[in-house]
Amino acid sequence: MDSRPTKLDYYADMRSLVSESTVVSFLKGGDDGRSALILESTIFHPQGGGQPADTGFITVGDGEAKFAVEDVRSRDGIVYHYGHVENLVGDGVVEFETGKAVHLHVDESRRKLNSRLHSAGHLLDMCMKNVGLGLEPGKGYHFPDGPFVEYKGVIPPSEISNKQKELETEANALISKGGKVSIAVLPYDEALEQCGGFLPDYIPKESTPRIVKLGSNPGCPCGGTHVHNLSEIISVKASLPNSHEERRDKSLLYRWVIVVLINS
Repeated sequence: MDSRPTKLDYYADMRSLVSESTVVSFLKGGDDGRSALILESTIFHPQGGGQPADTGFITVGDGEAKFAVEDVRSRDGIVYHYGHVENLVGDGVVEFETGKAVHLHVDESRRKLNSRLHSAGHLLDMCMKNVGLGLEPGKGYHFPDGPFVEYKGVIPPSEISNKQKELETEANALISKGGKVSIAVLPYDEALEQCGGFLPDYIPKESTPRIVKLGSNPGCPCGGTHVHNLSEIISVKASLPNSHEERRDKSLLYRWVIVVLINS
C-alpha cells in the first residue's frame, strides 16, 4: 500500500463539501464488517483535535458504486474512510480499484454543526482573556453530546457566577458583531507573529503550522474545521459544574460546558 500522506483539501478550503480524488487502496471489510477507502486527497475531516469525524459518501463514475462514509480516522498521516458499499455494479463487483477517480460528498449539516461547536470552543478561549480570567486552556471536546473546554487555574468562588455571566455576554456580543474566521498554513515565524508571539511547545520550529484566527484577534494552531464568520455560531451559553478537580500545584481544573443552538 502507498504510504504517502493523504492530502487534506479541507485544510485550505473548509467551505467545499464536494470534491474529486483518486483511490489509493480499498481495504475490504474486517471483523466489524467495515471496509476502508484510502484516497490521494480528502475533504473529509478525520476525528481528532476534539472534533468528530465527517460523514457522507464517495462514488465511482456516475454512481454505479457508492461507499457510505461512517467514520474517518488518520494514522501516520494516512486518512482512512471507514464504511460500507451501498450499491454495486451489475455483477456485484466493487469498483474501487487503485487509480480510479472518485467523487466525495460530505454531509453538510454534520459538518456545519461540528464547525460551529469547534469555533465556539475557540471563542470561549478568547473571551476568557477578554473578561480577565488568566486560565490555561487544556482539553477541548467539540462533540454534540456535551461539548466543553477545560481550563487550569484558580477562580475565587465568589467571582464564578459573575464571570460566567461576563463570559456569555462577551461571547454573544462578539457573535452578534460578527467577524471573518481565517485560516492559513504559515512558516513558523509568521505563525508565531499571528498568534501574538506564543506557540505551544509541541509545535516544531521547523514546521509550518495551520493557524486559525477569529476576527482580528490573535490566532492559534488548529487542524479542525470552523465557521466562516463568528455570526454563524448563532449563540453561546457557558456553564460550570460545581465540582472542580484540584491539582498537585493547588490550581483547579474547570470544565466549562458550551451550549449552542443545535437546530440552526
